[in-house]
Amino acid sequence: MNGQIVVAGALVSEGTLLVAQRERPPELAGLWELPGGKVAAGESDADALVRELQEELGVTVTVGARLGADVALSPTVTLRAYLVTACSGSPHPHDHRALRWVRAEELDALAWVPADRGWVPDLVAALRTS
Repeated sequence: MNGQIVVAGALVSEGTLLVAQRERPPELAGLWELPGGKVAAGESDADALVRELQEELGVTVTVGARLGADVALSPTVTLRAYLVTACSGSPHPHDHRALRWVRAEELDALAWVPADRGWVPDLVAALRTS
């Protein structure tokens, strides 16, 4: 497979979704996203997401179904989201400005990073069935 995969986790708990506020880069600082990060060579999407959410949030998760469509961040970078469930730990913003639990009706008004905004309908549907 050519190119870099970046994975994002939609952590849903009791009808709410955990969103993370970017600290950097400057053009994205203050915007909200699903937390995650780059898949390392030889790593599966799921393994990368477990590692990234442990590093960024301090939580252990299990990775579930894919969420929405892939997003092309550039000709060589693809962003992919998954539903995740927390197994242990309490989320803390180790790599973000802030964390917030939001309900389905709050998602559309959130100041999303552009790449994640397309998943809002999928996130609303996931929250409504959780």
